[in-house]
Amino acid sequence: MEEFSAGSAPSGLGDITITKEQLLLSGLSQAAVNATGPNPSQLARQGSVTPGLRYRNLGKSGLRVSNVGLGTWPTFSPGVTEEQAEQVLLLAVDSGINVFDLSEAHSGTRAETELGRILQRRGWKRTSYIVTTKIYWSTKSDERGLSRKHIIESVKASLFRLQLAYIDVVIVHKADPMCPMEEVVRAMNYVISQGWAMYWGTARWSPVEVMEAYTNCRQFNCVTPIMEQAEYHMFCREKTELYMPELYNKIGVGLMAWSPITMGISQKDDTLLFSRSSFKNKYSSFSWTEDETAAANKESYTWLKDRLQPEESRRQSDKLRDIANLAEKLGCTISQLAVAWCLKNESVQCLLLGASTVEQLYENIQSLQLLPKLNTTTMAEIERILENKPSRPPMVSTLALR
Repeated sequence: MEEFSAGSAPSGLGDITITKEQLLLSGLSQAAVNATGPNPSQLARQGSVTPGLRYRNLGKSGLRVSNVGLGTWPTFSPGVTEEQAEQVLLLAVDSGINVFDLSEAHSGTRAETELGRILQRRGWKRTSYIVTTKIYWSTKSDERGLSRKHIIESVKASLFRLQLAYIDVVIVHKADPMCPMEEVVRAMNYVISQGWAMYWGTARWSPVEVMEAYTNCRQFNCVTPIMEQAEYHMFCREKTELYMPELYNKIGVGLMAWSPITMGISQKDDTLLFSRSSFKNKYSSFSWTEDETAAANKESYTWLKDRLQPEESRRQSDKLRDIANLAEKLGCTISQLAVAWCLKNESVQCLLLGASTVEQLYENIQSLQLLPKLNTTTMAEIERILENKPSRPPMVSTLALR
């Protein structure tokens, strides 16, 4: 189920840009409309940046989340001050976004600490926003994993840093092959029964692992996970499009997607590039980078491994150039088209947008107004360019093997 945000105008088919004359008519002062364009924070308070924002149930739970959330990884990165991060959060809240996604792996514990201070200063009603945080990683290798001890200690430490009475959704970031699944689900059930968390979910788990967790929960009468957080963009589609709808229909696990804009896309001299060095430099400040980049050799990161090959990199660049040309015809940026394309998938109940500046978040939020333009013809054109629509292998009859 879903509903439009209160007070937002319905999505239209017009251009997603807003002229200065429209801004002046909306009540903004001349000083606010300068040569560089509108102030996104002021626009949010005018109610003009959130047409198309919807609220949906996360999985088959009763938790209502905005269809776009704020992934705070870049927001609390080392190059962003707390004041700048607060302005990004302010724009998100004023725009109707109610999901803040965190992780102990992203910038260590800084994100939780700074978000906690901002929430205390702003005094927003606790019922008006949803905080999700992840557990598994730590800065010390001997403190990683999903033992009952580590889960409980991690959740209590996150509560202390966030200065909150509870966390809305605790996400288990990566499965732990060294820990029995029964121990994991019993520990998560204990965390929820203590009131430290309302729900729990998973991130980067395979469909088999999610099903195993659900089966153990049913067997031991524990609270089941309500969501899986998965990577999803134009070059990483199989899990989200083939398996997540099945998990939702069978066991009620919803989808919170991240990385709608392909990691490593940059534009230089009108040519779209994928640079291994820029990828390493941009993300080397985060504690999970070594583990993530090593995962390029694993099955779930084949898109990244393929793009590191010269021939595949050239083909990807050609596809991105065609996508950029299509975005230009639609009157938007390639990043806005990438975000809108992800939101077009009904299986995505919440799409996490990363932003280190107010302007970046404002631009990404405008993608909501692009959705009506992505009709059947446009989506078919994107599929023609990408040529990577996932499909299940054909069923093999055991009779044919005899």
